Parts: sequence; C-alpha cells; structure tokens
Amino acid sequence: MRHSTPFAIMALCSAMAFVSATAESSLAKGPRPNIIVILADDMGYGDVQSLNEKSKIPTPNLNRLATEGMTFTDSHSPSAVCTPTRYALLTGRYCWRTKLKRGVLGGYSPPLIEPDRSTIASLLKKQGYSTHAVGKWHLGMTFPMLDGKASEGKKWDGDPGVDFAGIITDSPIHHGFDSYFGVSASLDMAPYVYIRNDRFNQLPTEEQQPVGFPHFVRNGPRSKEFVIDGVLDRLTTEAVQVVQEQAKQKKPFFLYFPLTAPHKPTQPHERFRGKTGLNEYGDFVMQVDWTVGQILNSLDQSGITENTIVFYTSDNGSYMYRYDEAGKKDHVDDSKIQGFRAENHRPNGVLRGTKADVWEAGHRVPFFVRWPGHIPAGSQSSQPITHTDIYATCASIANAKLTNSEAEDSSTLMPVLKGEKEAKREALVVNHSISGMFAIRDGHWKLVLGNGSGGREKPSGKPFSKPYQLFNLSDDIAENNNLIDKHPEVADRLEKVLEDYRNAGRSVSR
Repeated sequence: MRHSTPFAIMALCSAMAFVSATAESSLAKGPRPNIIVILADDMGYGDVQSLNEKSKIPTPNLNRLATEGMTFTDSHSPSAVCTPTRYALLTGRYCWRTKLKRGVLGGYSPPLIEPDRSTIASLLKKQGYSTHAVGKWHLGMTFPMLDGKASEGKKWDGDPGVDFAGIITDSPIHHGFDSYFGVSASLDMAPYVYIRNDRFNQLPTEEQQPVGFPHFVRNGPRSKEFVIDGVLDRLTTEAVQVVQEQAKQKKPFFLYFPLTAPHKPTQPHERFRGKTGLNEYGDFVMQVDWTVGQILNSLDQSGITENTIVFYTSDNGSYMYRYDEAGKKDHVDDSKIQGFRAENHRPNGVLRGTKADVWEAGHRVPFFVRWPGHIPAGSQSSQPITHTDIYATCASIANAKLTNSEAEDSSTLMPVLKGEKEAKREALVVNHSISGMFAIRDGHWKLVLGNGSGGREKPSGKPFSKPYQLFNLSDDIAENNNLIDKHPEVADRLEKVLEDYRNAGRSVSR
C-alpha cells in the first residue's frame, strides 16, 4: 500500500463528522438509563424473522426489539470471528491494531486487553454506573498455574496445569466490571468450569471427552455443575438476577451479556430440540431468542423498561453453510460441515460466505437498539455501522467526554438513534477476516484487499494479494460481480483511506 500521512485521515474525519452535540446535551436533561448489551455468538443475518421474511425460525423477542426500537440493516461486526470483535466492542478500537492480527484466542490464552486500555465498563464505572458481565469472555485471562508460571495459552484442549483452587489475576473484574460470571472462551474450548469474578466456581472433577460436529467439543477438565446443554440457561439465570438486583439500586447499571450460542457445540436444551424442524441449529437460534425474552421480561417485571437501553447484535455471521436446491454447498468444498438446503433456511440470508469470511455473510449481522421514548419505535437505519460504535454511544448516554487515548475507532450512534436524517458515521467501516484480510466500505462501495474470502469459503485467497475485489452492494449484495477493472479509481481511493486509518492509529478524531 502507498504511504500517506495521518493528516489525511483527520481531514476526512472532520468532513464526515456526526453532529452530536445536540444529542449529547439532550441526554443530560433526564436520568441516565441502564445499558444492556446482548451479544449472540455466531448468529446469522438471515436467522431473524424481522430481517429475513423467509426465516422459519421463531424469533418473537428479537422481532419485538425491532418493533419497539431501531433496526440497523447495514450493521457489521469489526471481525468475522469472535475474539477480535469482542475486543473491538468493549474498547472501541479495532483488534487488528493489537498483537492479534489473525485468528482467535483459546480458553487458556493470556489477556488480550491491555492493562491500561479503557473499556465500556471502566468508562461507565467512572460515571457512577454499576458494571456487570455474564457470559462468554474469550479475551484471555491470567490463570493461576500449579508450577507458578504464566500460561502461554497455546493449548485449546486438555489442561496446561491450571491451579483451579487459585486466584485469577486478570479477568473481567480487572477491566472495569464490578462482577463477572461465565466461561473463559467458546463453549467448545476447555476448561469447562464456570468462573465467578476471579475464582473458578467449582473444582473440575471430570474429563470432558472430545465430541464431533455438530455437538463439537474438545477434551479438557470439566466441573460437575458444567453441563453443556445447560450452560445458556445458567448464564440467563445469572443475567436475570443481575437485572433484578440492580433494579433495586439507586444508581444505573451496565450489563454486558455475551451469549454462548448458537456457536457450536450445537446443543440446545432438550426443551427446544425438534421445535423448529430445522435441526439443532434452528432449535438453538430459537433458544437464543427465548434468552433475549427472559431479559426483556425481567426489565418489564422490575419496572425499568422505560429507563433501559438495550443493544442486541452478534459477534459475526453464522458458521452454517448453505446448500443449494440440489443439495450441493454453494461455493464450498468442505464436506464435514452440516448445513441447510437453501429452500429450507438461509442462516446468512442471501449473503455470500460464512463466519470467518471477509464477504458479507462473515460480518453483516443483526443489530437492534431499543430505548422507549427516545428511539422511534419500528424505525430503521441503513447507515453502515460497526460494533466499535457501541463504546462512543455509551459515552454519549452517560455524558462522558472521550479522550484521545481511547475508542480510536468509535463513533456515537446517538444522532442516528435520535432520528437525525443527515447523521453519518464519522469514518468508513473497516472489516477483517480470520486470516487478516481487510475490507472497507464507502456507501454502496466495498473494497476487499485480497483475492478471496479470507476465511472458510473457497477461494480463501491471501491478504493484500491481487486482484482485489470491488463490489457495488446496492445492486449486488451477494457479491457476484467484481468491478475492480471497471472502477480502479474507486479502489485506489478506498485503499488510500484504509492506509491512512492504519498509519494514524485511529479512524475517528476527537
């Protein structure tokens, strides 16, 4: 890529800035709302009925969020896989600026969030919020080891020698959260032991044996209370308790609720199995929707619905491949992965690719925001946004001023949520695949800086290998027609903007 200075990016940011002063000042007039962020794990854009009219999976609670709040139809996870998206969401900074340039962490990995890096939790805590996290962390922790040495995090299974009776010296409570209950990483990764704050909730006494797809789990230590198909229910119970307890307090609260589903192991609770007729994945999506309903019901029952803003989204697209009508996978040569016939269900809708890809199915995800009385019910926005924006939005809600050393890639969504028609995101949205392939959006234009998916679908290609891919998403949402030869000037311009973002260390000015 060509060299350019950070000044170009700052000029671009100023030219596209949100008009946010009005939105922020209006928030200061009333009580600060509670904030809940629910993050599904691997839910596709096509899984939700309000986004895909052909979906046969019942999603009444997500449909309710769409009816009572705002739907973002062009929302993107910063990465097409989970760890980097979680880092970006909580810090407002793209994960490719860290040491993690590709892939994800494991259950034993050391912390990815830097000790001095601000998170949404630490930001809101300074503003008087009570802060809580329940669910899948997957951002690394510092586990106590029997030999006294730090875990290098290279094992995704087994046990590297963790002292399960010891104290975890870097967990969510060391990054701004007052309390935490959940699991260290994805539900298919050891250790299979719940964590509460800085301790393991129960000593592991069993060895989880490896299981094949779709019930896929790796081997590793497991505690007796940790039952795979009961994990989502346990997390839901804990999250509901947080809502109920915090509703009785005088100060506002923040709840970060990252789910473990519908990510593999595809094991919904038995009461959901067979309900959709779309195998266990469909049943698992149905359970995710039920889980959202439990949170919404707890808000209603606690009498705090009107003063709570709820965000719902997914960390990336669905991992389920799509079969065509003849039973052949679209563009895929991996015969080991289960999928759907196209006429039955499309987890990622008409989008190309799957989780891990830089193509749209990898990162275009459901995104709903509800705040009764503040966000117009049943409203929609086609503004391209990304999960880093939740950070600056929370800052606007809490009337907190951001510094130059935090949330370098986050733009507040408040002007859009308030219905300001001319509001635009301050910077262009950048996406990243599991292999480190970049894409950048400008309106209907999308430039992929690589020659494939950058992930699971074939051809996977390589980052920064040509020919690059340029798509006009306004009339080619399935990304079938590469226009790189017809519009090289567009590709050159977007390539330069991305380079500026990378060189400047930020994409948003302060």
